[in-house]
Amino acid sequence: MPEVAVHAVYSRKQETGDTFAGKHNIANVYTDYEEFLQSDIDAVYIATPTYAHCPQALKAMEYKKHVLCEKIMAVNEKEASEMFRCAQKNEVVLLEAMRPDFDPAFDLVKEHLRKIGKLRRVTLEYCQYSSRYNRFRQGEVLNAFNPELSNAAIMDIGVYCIHTLVRLLGMPEEIKAFSTKLKNGFEGSGVVLMQYHDMMAEAIYSKITDSVNPSIFLGEEGSILIEGVAKPQSVEIIYRDGSREKISYTPADNNMVYELREFARLISEKCTRHPYREYSLDTARVVDEARRQNGIVFQADAVL
Repeated sequence: MPEVAVHAVYSRKQETGDTFAGKHNIANVYTDYEEFLQSDIDAVYIATPTYAHCPQALKAMEYKKHVLCEKIMAVNEKEASEMFRCAQKNEVVLLEAMRPDFDPAFDLVKEHLRKIGKLRRVTLEYCQYSSRYNRFRQGEVLNAFNPELSNAAIMDIGVYCIHTLVRLLGMPEEIKAFSTKLKNGFEGSGVVLMQYHDMMAEAIYSKITDSVNPSIFLGEEGSILIEGVAKPQSVEIIYRDGSREKISYTPADNNMVYELREFARLISEKCTRHPYREYSLDTARVVDEARRQNGIVFQADAVL
């Protein structure tokens, strides 16, 4: 996309940095984060494990770099709030790389919700069997299943569903959460029930199974089905009489283009105060409560 050019990569090791840079035709490799931030880059995409997001984002923003931070943006609400305060102080854009926020499929869902009458239940389901789970089952614990890195299924997979729900419906009145733990204490899957005044929503997620069900917006006059949460594939309405309406939608080859395009727009318009901020903070609040109920505690929570 013409708005953005990849200029440099930071890696802890020269060898891995060189390999990545060679694969993606990146000219500059840094192994010192300070030197990386002192270079002439305008923005940073943070894609490290969750525990590193907050300190790395804060440091980048102190260098007046805009930050696109991979989901989940922070370990908890306290970190997320600190990150947004730093963005305001330094007049830079901080945006969570949450693909459903920017994919036009969910705009189509909102546009057509009126057709299904009073909304009564929303079920967002994202279950993806991790490519690293087989190694875990053989006794090797990689980063993807290491809770010491502030990792859990809710942080990696469930956050897509929760974030989309609070964006569309707002903060729930009540939260009930349930988790399935693996032998090392890692949360492999879970369900978060979110009660609203006159409806119920649920986030179903897993790193140890695959989904076969679509996500559903269930209204009194029909339902909207959407295939895929992180990367939607199709949108369809099924009415109470059994008739179906396909909603015209063509998925992108890589829907990360939408978040990057919006990131570039916010920077060009100097929009450091944007609505995505509240979605990220609300998501952190829900995830914090779900983790509290299921005893999922990380080192960063100790200072709360």
